[in-house]
Amino acid sequence: MQKVVIIGASSGIGEALAKEFASQKYEVAIAARRIENLKKLKEKYPQIFHYRAIDITTDGCVTEFSQLIAELGGMDILLLTSGVGWRNPSLDEEKELHTIDVNCTGFTRILLYAYQYFCKKGSGTIAATSSIAGFRGLDLCPAYSASKAFELSYLESLRRKSKTEPKNIKIISLIPGFVNTAMGQGAGVFWRCEPEVAAQQIRKGIEQKKEIIYITKRWRIVAWLMKRIPNFLFENIAFRTKA
Repeated sequence: MQKVVIIGASSGIGEALAKEFASQKYEVAIAARRIENLKKLKEKYPQIFHYRAIDITTDGCVTEFSQLIAELGGMDILLLTSGVGWRNPSLDEEKELHTIDVNCTGFTRILLYAYQYFCKKGSGTIAATSSIAGFRGLDLCPAYSASKAFELSYLESLRRKSKTEPKNIKIISLIPGFVNTAMGQGAGVFWRCEPEVAAQQIRKGIEQKKEIIYITKRWRIVAWLMKRIPNFLFENIAFRTKA
């Protein structure tokens, strides 16, 4: 039975993934900042064997992460879904910097440890969420858009590294469009799916050994357009955001 660690499991996609993998007979350990939410999940799903409060913005998060892995008795799959983001047209500095701290610095801390862990183990899977917002700079949420671009590039770099060394480590980019979570609200939202649908697609994609999973699949079309649309159209017409 494979052992799965989910970081960011207290709400949204991460919570739905905890339920999905637990219901599919995986051995599951969960982590997030809000431990009360994790306790409730543990009570409902006995297949969730361990939980621990982990804040990926702190220096001690890697120690907590390693202890959670030890409690589970190892790790075969890491799912990293922790992330923050705001519509921030006023460019509030605290929001912008906190977004970078979580989505870039914290993200890197966890992935570095997981990659090195799987190198020693000899195999493993890392799946982490980015966003469709990472393909182009969006005026309504600069730090969020930039941090998601960082995540996409970092995952791609690790994927190349795992193949060129070579390592038996699977690196999977999870790319949601709009999901019905706290971050998936506001005007202009379309093609929004429920977290449970996202979790099921992610679990199936991992089992099928995909490298990139769009959530839902039709967001691949939007990604294709965003990468190819000329700058003069993008800046003046397409994807123009409004507060």
